[in-house]
Amino acid sequence: MKTNPALALLDRALGTWTVTGSHPFFPGRTLRGKVTFERIEGGAFLRMYSKMEDPEFPEGVAVFGTDGDDETCTMLYFDERGVSRKYDVALRADGFTWSRDSPKFAQRFRVTIADDGRRMESEGTMKKDGGAWEPDLGLSYVRVEP
Repeated sequence: MKTNPALALLDRALGTWTVTGSHPFFPGRTLRGKVTFERIEGGAFLRMYSKMEDPEFPEGVAVFGTDGDDETCTMLYFDERGVSRKYDVALRADGFTWSRDSPKFAQRFRVTIADDGRRMESEGTMKKDGGAWEPDLGLSYVRVEP
């Protein structure tokens, strides 16, 4: 399979990262885990696998792909709870954002990659049942050295 050049902006995220973070529903709790980004199917797609140490946060997998006709990127997500979601992805030179605007549960998650490529910072927001946007999961990523 041929590498998908439209996903090249995600190449800076490739690899395994240790993550620490917080969620507003769990004040005072530091979340820890690992996230891996890797090319799959010869580079046609990119897979993100996440596993947190806290059992209240599900193990999940997402696949990023593109539509060449409309030049969009999409992420399909699934986790061990059986939750399945589709997100629109915006790729930028300094990172990426995924979002969904479902009336029941909308989310935005922005990841910014440091210039040196060794750290990433993320910030999420969510909106339930058409309410106001509120803080969601926030993570700091540190690249695992080989």
